[in-house]
Amino acid sequence: MRPRRGRVSSLLPDFPWDTIAAVKARAAAHPDGLVDLSVGTPVDPVAPLIRVALNSVAELPGYPTTHGTLELRAAAVEAMKRRFGITGVDQSAVLPVIGTKELIAGLPRLLGLGAGDLVVIPEVAYPTYEVGALLAGAQVLRADGLTQSGPQTPALIYVNSPSNPTGRVLPVDHLRKVVAFARERGAIVASDECYLGLTWEGRAVSILDPEVCDGDHTNLLAIHSLSKTSNLASYRAGFVAGDPELVAELLEVRKHSGMMLPLPIQAAMTAALSDDAHEAQQRELYQSRREILRNALRDAGFRIDHSEAGLYLWSTRGENCRTTLAWLAERGILAAPGDFYGPNSHEHVRIALTATDERIATAARRLSAS
Repeated sequence: MRPRRGRVSSLLPDFPWDTIAAVKARAAAHPDGLVDLSVGTPVDPVAPLIRVALNSVAELPGYPTTHGTLELRAAAVEAMKRRFGITGVDQSAVLPVIGTKELIAGLPRLLGLGAGDLVVIPEVAYPTYEVGALLAGAQVLRADGLTQSGPQTPALIYVNSPSNPTGRVLPVDHLRKVVAFARERGAIVASDECYLGLTWEGRAVSILDPEVCDGDHTNLLAIHSLSKTSNLASYRAGFVAGDPELVAELLEVRKHSGMMLPLPIQAAMTAALSDDAHEAQQRELYQSRREILRNALRDAGFRIDHSEAGLYLWSTRGENCRTTLAWLAERGILAAPGDFYGPNSHEHVRIALTATDERIATAARRLSAS
């Protein structure tokens, strides 16, 4: 007889992607094949210089360090400064992670949050923010306004700019208010900045930018991924940086848990963070695909909201997102329904730019023919 115990999965919502299996099958039945614009997984090859770096340490048999190599952390510090104007980050305050989804899912627990703690996430949000809070047994509040928590004091506030799924960019003044609000209450701010390098309109800034935090990183964490800008989704390559004390605490817990990034991946990350040319080339590809899809969607009667950054077009036909999903599936196009991201986004679909040029052009033709 199995022992009686609660199932952790019972704490969590249904896995969202399982809910669109039928509509995916319908889209895949299109005679000219499926155009999958749902997940946002990279399709372009990893740059040769990154693959060379990956292989350069493949023969080394020893355990990697949880904190990562000095070369990797130095490359991350320099890349943040060079690419985004983030200054004042010490190498010790950088920690590589096994993909940022893993970090986000475990962050509340790693920080010691539990029952009675409040985690604030955006009203329209990447689902893993909620999952991480639920796994820790914490309460979740969806709020975009600073006063929506009422008399409760948040323990952790998630910020996501540029946003997944909406592509919305938060201005400096908004981020400054979030930092001030959190500091008055002793809350931690975790800023998911995975799309910071993919801003198309306006200017996106980091929570660690001196304009936002006045050079004080206390209780601030910035989460960065190489999945999008360097096509390293399969490598599971990301890092967190910010408050030295918080990063040290994460490091200590992760050391005990054996949460180490493989050494070849660390070498690949070092190469990717040290080279801006491959990133610029990838940006150009996505920018071209964005223009083609955006024009085709508008011609087909869609309205595109926000979407000034990131790898998605936050689109609506003014109807329930599942109806739009079915409409697209009839044309062999698969998108992500807005209700994946919260109860207030049921009229939008998230349409990814992550498909080959040929598939993007095919999607545009099908939309134009509607």
